[in-house]
Amino acid sequence: MSRPGRRATAVEDENTLEVSFATLDEGFGLVVTDLIERNQFRLFTDVPVTPTPADTDAHRFPVDAAVAVDATTVELPTVVSVYVRDAGGEMLAETEHSASEAFSDGRYSLELCGPIKLYLRVDAPVTIESDLTRTRIDFGEEATVRVGARSHHERPAATITTTEEPVDVMAAVSEFASALKTISPERSYPTLRGHPPLLERGERLVVPEGIDTPDTGVRLELPPEYRSIYVAAPLSYYLAADIVPADHPRLVTETGFEHDLDTVRGFETEVERVLKQTFFLDCVTRTEGYYNVDLHERAAVEDDLNLDLEWLYGQPLATQVERYLSVPFGDVEDELPEWRLTSHVAPNPENVELLPFVTNDLAVVRTPCAQPEPSSEVQTAAADEFFRDSTFTRSAAAEGTARSYVQPEAADSLEQSWVGEGAPIGASKATTSAFYNRLDRTPADGDIGITVVCNDPWMTEESDVVDDVYGSHDQLPFDVRVHRNLSRAELREVLSAETDLLHYIGHIDADGFECADGKLNATTLAAAGPDAFLLNACQSYEQGAALIEAGAIAGIVTLSDVINSGAVRIGRLLARLLNRGFTVGSALEVARDDSIIGDQYTVIGDSSLSLARTDGGPPNVCVVRRQPDGYELDWQTHPSTRVGMGSMVIPWLDGEDQYHLWSGSSKTFNLSRDELRQFLSLETVPVKIDGSIVWSDELDLSEL
Repeated sequence: MSRPGRRATAVEDENTLEVSFATLDEGFGLVVTDLIERNQFRLFTDVPVTPTPADTDAHRFPVDAAVAVDATTVELPTVVSVYVRDAGGEMLAETEHSASEAFSDGRYSLELCGPIKLYLRVDAPVTIESDLTRTRIDFGEEATVRVGARSHHERPAATITTTEEPVDVMAAVSEFASALKTISPERSYPTLRGHPPLLERGERLVVPEGIDTPDTGVRLELPPEYRSIYVAAPLSYYLAADIVPADHPRLVTETGFEHDLDTVRGFETEVERVLKQTFFLDCVTRTEGYYNVDLHERAAVEDDLNLDLEWLYGQPLATQVERYLSVPFGDVEDELPEWRLTSHVAPNPENVELLPFVTNDLAVVRTPCAQPEPSSEVQTAAADEFFRDSTFTRSAAAEGTARSYVQPEAADSLEQSWVGEGAPIGASKATTSAFYNRLDRTPADGDIGITVVCNDPWMTEESDVVDDVYGSHDQLPFDVRVHRNLSRAELREVLSAETDLLHYIGHIDADGFECADGKLNATTLAAAGPDAFLLNACQSYEQGAALIEAGAIAGIVTLSDVINSGAVRIGRLLARLLNRGFTVGSALEVARDDSIIGDQYTVIGDSSLSLARTDGGPPNVCVVRRQPDGYELDWQTHPSTRVGMGSMVIPWLDGEDQYHLWSGSSKTFNLSRDELRQFLSLETVPVKIDGSIVWSDELDLSEL
């Protein structure tokens, strides 16, 4: 099915280059680039290197590309988890900050968990040492190091055609699990959950040859209706469970186990609980497998589980599910990772094609009852408050744009998305076009393109600020281009040119972008060049939607007029957050807490898109509170393209040696001033103090 603005086919050629290796411009070593997700990681060596192509099959885990170099040492510009395995695949050690490990001469595989998944294979002695900022790997003498890399980009392997009959949709969704790379508990790692096959509507059900769905003996019996199928799709995928029609919703296994899915809590809530509980207990059980690490969540719940985890790890998936669901939900509830996304999906036939993407996010799915309204009390009340004391807004017209609004029900997740009619308040607007555009993201080498457009001379303050912000991170290869006072023809050319991010500052109304010689409506574009955009102008929702339909992936837009002072502040903050690797969705969630006008902004498209990440750790926010004997630090983590649900991390604090599941939930630590200062000096991060955000490189702890 063709869609306006798509730049390639949904399923790319298997030979598409996704990872590249190049020598460093300064110093000795390699820069490894994920050409799709635009992430980079640098490996410094003691001597100049000449990378030569190597066999990808030589690595134990799958890689997209591999090279060989000769070096005595490899140094990483940051501290990442390093898993060391012997020739048989047994994990010998895992290192983090302040590590010192030595291994005698042998064959070793080193897994580096940076912005790109990297594997080093070497036949030599290995010594690994790290402090709080860097990691050094020493081989004793010059050795051949085989470097493999894998992109975090996932493409669907096929497209399934289904009719609009619910029974056919059930059969199609049952094939989603063909994308799982394992049915062991390790599928709780994001890199081992592949993208489900695409769905398109047709006259008959067609499952292409080559789709191989595992038989796990787990089945979901559901009423044949869209609501039930949509809600259960991520659970069916994760458990590799067939969906079959039945009068009463329940989960059953081939051994006769049954779990009711229509309880007093309601069908949607029960499915959500089963998904979260089975996923969480897989994260606990997998510590008996390839990644035998000390996990905080396991230590917190193990005594209450009454499960033999060592035995359970090797059991069939159906047995694991039975044992997991024998545990009272209350025994694990407090330790569950905060879910990244709740997706509100209208239960109609058109949204069938969005199910693979919602499922790929492992979202909690709800089917809304609310209908879009011509106005929103929340939106109107908020606008009145914003404009009460302001005479300068970014509005180019006296009247706003007429649109319908909807406010999804609150959910226990980091972000929410809305799939249906109307502009959502407090949630992103997900569209099929955006997800297909993400799949077709064009591989690109070279600097990350940032285009700043300021089409109003009164707003140069923000354009000057964001130019400084985007160029402030020396390790990120940004190519920042600033345009001012463009004509319609000039703006059309800019909007059509490929770039990673467009940051627009100026006026927008129902007729389009205001230019020096009139208005340009984005609906007239043949194709949009930016992957992501921030339209920091009044009433930019419709123009953002047009950019998505023309080929963009995600953007931040406004639902109403916004006061200029607030727009400058939030624009600068969003620029810095995107600069630090936050996704479009998480950047806005953080910015909303810092700005009185934050609720007037929303995300349209695929909220999980991030601009780029180089070397440093995943995105996080530090909440700092002064205490009589020191400081209290709440460490809030945000999922990203490479660090999704099921990832683990260790906070770089002295004495902290347990991994934590990475996702939103705050971890609280009591620190001295020196400990906090050291922690905040490791990288530039947003720090929240008394509800306002200060950046760690600008924070003076003595003033707290």
